[in-house]
Amino acid sequence: MFTATRARYLRSSLLKFRSARVFSQTACIASQPNPPLNLDPSLQALLKDVDISLSRHNITPPAPPRELDVVPFDHSNEVSVTDDVEGTDGDETEFNRKSPAALFGSQRIGAVVLPVELQNAINVLIADSNKPLLHIDAKRLFQDEDANSDGDWYSAYDVKYRSHQQNFRHRERDGTAFASVALPAHYSAIRSVLEHAKHRLGPDWNISRVIDWGAGTGSSLWASLHTFRPRSQDEVDIEGFKIADSSLASYLGIEKRDGLVSIGKRLLNDVGTNELSVSWQRSYREDDKISREEGHDALAISAFHLSSLPTALARKQMVKEMWESGAHTLVLIDHSTSNGFENIAEAREFLLTLGKKESQGPLSEERLIRGCHVVAPCPHDGECPLYHPGSSRLVCGFSQRLQRPSFVRRTKHSGTGHEDIGYSYVVIQRGMRPASAGTKLGRVGAVGLREIRKNEEARTVVRELSLHNEDEMPPEEETHRQTAESEVAPNPLKSQSADNLEVGLRQEAYTWPRLVFAPLKKSGHIILDACTAEGKVMRMTIPKSQGKQPFYDARKSSWGDIFPHEPKNAPQERYQPRRAKGSPTLKGEDTGKRKNASRKDKGKLSYEALSDSLKTKQSRKKSIRDRATGEPKSRWLDSDS
Repeated sequence: MFTATRARYLRSSLLKFRSARVFSQTACIASQPNPPLNLDPSLQALLKDVDISLSRHNITPPAPPRELDVVPFDHSNEVSVTDDVEGTDGDETEFNRKSPAALFGSQRIGAVVLPVELQNAINVLIADSNKPLLHIDAKRLFQDEDANSDGDWYSAYDVKYRSHQQNFRHRERDGTAFASVALPAHYSAIRSVLEHAKHRLGPDWNISRVIDWGAGTGSSLWASLHTFRPRSQDEVDIEGFKIADSSLASYLGIEKRDGLVSIGKRLLNDVGTNELSVSWQRSYREDDKISREEGHDALAISAFHLSSLPTALARKQMVKEMWESGAHTLVLIDHSTSNGFENIAEAREFLLTLGKKESQGPLSEERLIRGCHVVAPCPHDGECPLYHPGSSRLVCGFSQRLQRPSFVRRTKHSGTGHEDIGYSYVVIQRGMRPASAGTKLGRVGAVGLREIRKNEEARTVVRELSLHNEDEMPPEEETHRQTAESEVAPNPLKSQSADNLEVGLRQEAYTWPRLVFAPLKKSGHIILDACTAEGKVMRMTIPKSQGKQPFYDARKSSWGDIFPHEPKNAPQERYQPRRAKGSPTLKGEDTGKRKNASRKDKGKLSYEALSDSLKTKQSRKKSIRDRATGEPKSRWLDSDS
C-alpha cells in the first residue's frame, strides 16, 4: 500500500514539473524579440534606401505660436452721412445704401450702455445697503401692487412722506432704490435727447454750463458729461470715457428732496471730477441768472420733473424760471403718458408765447436775439395737432432702449437684459426760426445711383463696329462720344463737398416731417404718419413707382425719424377734433393705428350680444309662422268656445 501511494505522489510531482517547465519556456520565447525574417533581396535593398532617406531628412521643429499684434483702428473706413456712397454692389452696406438725407434724419445712438464709472459708483452704493430691503423698496416705489411681471416696472418717482421722522428714515433707502432703478432709465432718455439735439445743431453748439431743475440723483449731470465732450475725445468709447475729460465746466442742480441729493453727492465722491464745479440748491436764486449775451453755452434742462409737481401753477413757475435763466437752449423731458405729454405740450406753448411777446415787445429792437423756436421734435412752431387739454388720447412720445446693468437685473429680480423707456420731450432755442432752405440735397444714395446708371445704360445707342485705324478716331465717333458724355447726368453724390452737404442738410431738416407713429410697411408701398411743417399730422404714402431710393429710405425708416422725401401723391390729413371726455368717437380716431384694430373693435362679440341675436331670429320666425296660420287658429278657438 505504501508503494502504491508513493508512486502516485511521484507521478503527480513529475507532471507538475513538466507543466512548469513548458510554461517557463513559452514565457522566455515570448519575451525574446522576433526572429529575423528571410526577406527577398530586392525588398531588403528598398527598405535600406528608405532608412537612408529618413536618416538624412532634417525635421525642423514647429515654430512657436505668434502673439497677436495691436493694430490701431482706422477711422477712415467708418461710414458717415457725408461719405461717398459710390462703390461696387458687393460692398454696399445698409448705411451707404441710404441717401445722405435719410441717413441724416435717421441717425440714432442705438441701445444705451451705462458708462463704467457710473456703474461702479452705483455698485458701491448698493454694496453698502440691505439687498432684500432694496428690492422691497424698489417694488414699493416703481411697481404696481398687483404687478406680477417684469414689464410693469416704471420710472416715475412721486413719494410723499407723512412726517419729518418718516422722511428721515426712508429718504436714504428711497434714494438708493431710485439710483438702482430710475437713474439708468432716466439717463438713457436724457442722453438720447441731448445726442439728437447735438446732431441737429451741429458742432458749433458747445455747452459748458448746465442748470437742472428737478435734478434728483444727477441723471442730467451724468448724461451731459458723457454728451458734451471735446472733439479730440469723440472717438473714445463711451464705456471707458471719464467725466474728468468732459468739456462741461459747471453744473447747478435744483432739488428739494434731500434724500436724492445726498445719493447724488455720494455717487460723485469716488469719481474724479477734475475742474468741474458741481453745486446743489433747493431753489433758483436771482444771482444764478445769466445774461443773454453769455448764455450761448448754457443749457437749462428739466427731466421727468413736471409730472411730480402738484399744481399747474408750480409747473408754470418752473418753466418761467427756465426762460428767465438766460440759457439759449431749453430742454424739457417727461414720461410718455397722457399726463406727461400734456405737461410738455403746455410748457412748449407757454415758452413759444413768451418768445413771441419778446420779439414783438418795445425792447425787441435792442436785443440781438429775439424770440424762440422749436428745434425738435416739431417741424413747426404752431399748435400741437395731438394736444387736446384733458382728453389727449394719442401721445407724441418716443422710446429709447437701455442695456440693463447687472445691478438693475438683480434689483428687479429679472433676467431680461434690456428695457425700453418711453419719453416725450421738446428742445427750444432762442432766436427766430431758420428760413426754409428751398434745396433738396443728398436725396440719392447707392440705390438711386445704381438706378441712374441702369437708365443711362438703357439709353446708350448700340452702333455697328467698323474697321479703322486705332490711332485715329473718326469724326462722327468723336462727336457721338462727346454728345453721350454731355447727356450723362452728373453724380449727385459728388456734386458738393462733405461740409457743405452737412450744413445744407442741417438747414433743410427744420422743415422735414417727423414720424410720430411707427411706419406701416406693405409689399408695394409704405405708409408714414408724420407731423409736418404745416402743423398737421399727415399720412404720406411712398409707393414703389416713386423710385427705388425713396421707397428704400421709407422702408428703412423707423418711429421718430425725420423723413426727407416728398410723397408722390398728395398726403392725407389725419386729425382728431377737440372733444371732452365721454363723448362718442369721431373721425380721426384711427390716427396712427392699423385698420385691423378698428375692425376688431367694431366686430367685437360677446355672449350677451350672441344671445340677443338668437332671440331676435327666433322672434322673427315665430311672427312669420303666426302670420301664416293666423286665421285657422282663431277659428279653432272660436269653435271651442
